[in-house]
Amino acid sequence: MDVTALRTLFPVTRQWSFLDHAAVSPLPQPAVDAMQVYAHSLAEHGVAAVRTWLDRVREVRFLAARLINAPSPDDVIFVSNTTQGIGLIAEGFPWVPGDNVVTAAEEYPSNLYPWLNLASRGVEVRRVPSQGCRVVRDDLLAAIDGRTRVLALSAVEYASGFRNDLDAIGEVCRKRGIFFFVDAIQALGVLPIDVQRTPIDALAADGHKWLLAPEGAGIAYIRREWVERLHVIGVGWNSVVHRYDFNTIDLKLIPHAGRWEGGSYNVAGITSLGASLKLLLDLGMAAVEEQVLALTDELCEGAASAGLEVFSSRQPGEKSGIVSLVKPGASTPAVVKRCREAGVIVNDRAHRLRVSPHVYNTSEDLQRFLDAVRSSEH
Repeated sequence: MDVTALRTLFPVTRQWSFLDHAAVSPLPQPAVDAMQVYAHSLAEHGVAAVRTWLDRVREVRFLAARLINAPSPDDVIFVSNTTQGIGLIAEGFPWVPGDNVVTAAEEYPSNLYPWLNLASRGVEVRRVPSQGCRVVRDDLLAAIDGRTRVLALSAVEYASGFRNDLDAIGEVCRKRGIFFFVDAIQALGVLPIDVQRTPIDALAADGHKWLLAPEGAGIAYIRREWVERLHVIGVGWNSVVHRYDFNTIDLKLIPHAGRWEGGSYNVAGITSLGASLKLLLDLGMAAVEEQVLALTDELCEGAASAGLEVFSSRQPGEKSGIVSLVKPGASTPAVVKRCREAGVIVNDRAHRLRVSPHVYNTSEDLQRFLDAVRSSEH
């Protein structure tokens, strides 16, 4: 991989060592260009160009399906954010009072509140605490009983960077008839996810983190076998088979996940997302993962030189693009502020430093971060 050439596609590198892709990522130039092309088209042609942009939405759907190896592009829909994708399942699932959901206690709020909001429908949420930096699989499975209907889990935990074993957990869910939902936002774009290999029933991810896309343009996947079993929320003109026949009202829903796309598309965001998806797919997700894990390994090896302790698990299969670090005796917000002053973007999560490099970052970016941490001591 020619990282030097790749960096020319990221204007952010002119000023910053950007190591916060687990938050809101900078756009690569192709994503900026795609958005501008759409804006100019809309300004110059309005609705006359609508066919061009519907075709573009279709192209991006194919790219998204390729990213997760969906059986069909029709199994992938566009959502405005991860929360919306989670809500489609939480609100549409055929609950019976007394059912329960199992999840990790340290999940990002987006993967907790939609399930907690089901209390009025008699649904219990069982939050399983982590053991240190790890979500222990056996602890999750021990929380399951005969009334567990959904297991909702992040592919990668946002604060610790722990990478859950989706294959093993999904296999147990499939055998026990439990719906397996994955919040994929901290994995897609840096770690491969294959919904045909891994028994995932649904996933969702906004594009503004590792997918290098603007906020408000994300994807969701719903396994075809569940389409008729879930109650559809957000139904609109775009949900039905005869969606362009506006004069005929016939609530015959599209026979796949497309029924959840009730209204018009965020075409500007989707076309920009498509440019970033193409960039990542052209690089190859295996190569992206290899590069990012090499960078995070390097960071962990050098952490002690800056007085940092590695909190994240770095065991094979458990490490990700997120590294959680502790600076004993230091104020984490103060260290983040000092890094920002030194031209380095990192973040504070769970009172720890969170560092999340992407494929275009370099050893020099990591060294700049370590130097900034050292300077914060003075």
